[in-house]
Amino acid sequence: MKKIIASAAAPAAIGPYSQAVFVDGTLYISGQIPVNPADGSIPEGIEAQTRQSLNNIGAILKEAGLDYGNVVKTTVLLQDLGHFAQMNAVYAEYFPSTKPARVCCQVAALPKGSLVEIDAIAVAECPSD
Repeated sequence: MKKIIASAAAPAAIGPYSQAVFVDGTLYISGQIPVNPADGSIPEGIEAQTRQSLNNIGAILKEAGLDYGNVVKTTVLLQDLGHFAQMNAVYAEYFPSTKPARVCCQVAALPKGSLVEIDAIAVAECPSD
């Protein structure tokens, strides 16, 4: 069974994709850039952008009945690997004990000029409708 997950507390998709898809107990969260869903703004600086991206992931996890402890894998895309240490410090706050597997790499550009984009995979039982 496949279920589309959408949270009003996270920014709407800016293309032909879903915020997340739950299938067979696994939640696949699309890449989250640091857009504030309340006003569409993007905060300044890598720390604030990392926090907003992870807050967006948290809102989607919550909509699916999960939390950061359910996350098993993330991908972090950075506009500049020179931001790695600052991003990593904020990221560690969200995963203090259950650390997911992770990929982190630099990319040429990200949507809306973002400095960071993060996606996630979480596991749990698929919720019923």
